[in-house]
Amino acid sequence: MSSDETVVDRMGAADAVPGSAKPDPILVVDGVRRSFGGLTAVDVEHLEVQRGTITALIGPNGAGKSTLFNLLTGFDRADRGRWSFDGRQIGGRSGHQVARAGMVRTFQLTKALTRMSVLDNMLLGAQGQLGERLAGAFLRPMWKSQEKENTARALELLERFKLIDKRDEIAGALSGGQRKLLEMARALMTDPSTIMLDEPMAGVNPALVQSLLGHITSLRDEGKTVLFVEHDMDVIMGISDWIVVLAQGQVIAEGRPSDIRSNQQVIDAYLGAREEDGDE
Repeated sequence: MSSDETVVDRMGAADAVPGSAKPDPILVVDGVRRSFGGLTAVDVEHLEVQRGTITALIGPNGAGKSTLFNLLTGFDRADRGRWSFDGRQIGGRSGHQVARAGMVRTFQLTKALTRMSVLDNMLLGAQGQLGERLAGAFLRPMWKSQEKENTARALELLERFKLIDKRDEIAGALSGGQRKLLEMARALMTDPSTIMLDEPMAGVNPALVQSLLGHITSLRDEGKTVLFVEHDMDVIMGISDWIVVLAQGQVIAEGRPSDIRSNQQVIDAYLGAREEDGDE
């Protein structure tokens, strides 16, 4: 669980204001906008994500959180704007190109191939496999060696995520929480520097929540950057180093957990959303 003292160490002198500069940002977003018909889903003027931290992206339903995730990771196209990752412009790149650059994501609804084994699902996450290319398919010694290395990596991750006993079972036999663990483990097959998690706790049995939280914090402790969308405020306040708040597609607040708890604009945004839900 994060303490404010630990947060200060990671965030340096970052100000708790929308669009604040970070000491060492790994992701920088400028002027990103996405509309659907007459509705503006995302309109982010400036956003920086600090390297090596856990940053939560929160907001009421319909705030644009998942849409922003889709834009940044190449699963949707922005109407305008640019963003860079680790100093390189990646705006407009496809999902696999973004992943190759070192930024991978998971989904709110898990994407496990349910009729394949857990181990085979893991192996799908490996990149640059020679046996998938026409020329490489005839170089059996080369791709067999690579396949052996990928399998060793997959088994190591399954052990870490306590899924090793499930390696030969079909993914469809896993519980919802175990599928979340599998998707997180598969995302790490590429050894990314940043992992983006879209509602990692959604539909997870409470017994597995603590396990997932432990894995997320361990990723940060290993030097990786974590950006995640979540609705459980206890989870958000417990593990986040920094919190970014969206409302109607715009960043309305940023700060440490203690800053966000007392931010009246954030409180009003959530209360307003609840009142609208109650009127429907």
